[in-house]
This record gives sequence, C-alpha cells and structure tokens, in this order.
Amino acid sequence: MNTSTTFHELNHRRNDGIDVTMFWDPETNQVTVAVDDAKGGDAFEIQVLPGERAMDVFNHPFAYAAAADRKRPPVLLGTS
Repeated sequence: MNTSTTFHELNHRRNDGIDVTMFWDPETNQVTVAVDDAKGGDAFEIQVLPGERAMDVFNHPFAYAAAADRKRPPVLLGTS
C-alpha cells in the first residue's frame, strides 16, 4: 500500500482471528484491502483493480487473492 499518510479507513471487520481492512488513498484514488490472519499467519494486501467492486474484494479477499497472484506482503504504515 502507498506509504503516504493520506489514506482513510473505509471499513474493517474481524472474525475468528482474521482482520480485514479497506483503505482509500485520495491522492491516488486507490482502494486497498489488507488482510491479517493471526491464526494462519498470512498477511497480505490486494489493490482493488478498475472494474472490480471494492466491497466484493473486502468481503472475499481470499478468493480474489487466489484467483490471481495479487497478494503482496503488507507495508507497515510509517515505514519506507
């Protein structure tokens, strides 16, 4: 995810050790969904691509990550 400090959290959910957060960066108009699976040890981000529905990616991030090799390690905010 872009490391700028202009991002806004749009949505967040937590269930059974899995945190899913949707961010929007108004400078780039990019929406990113971040996933942190504490139980499975998986953490990744998915950029919502043009033509995709952000809420679909938010609600089904593992399906989107599996459908295309789009997972990438999360960037810790405030680091370069």
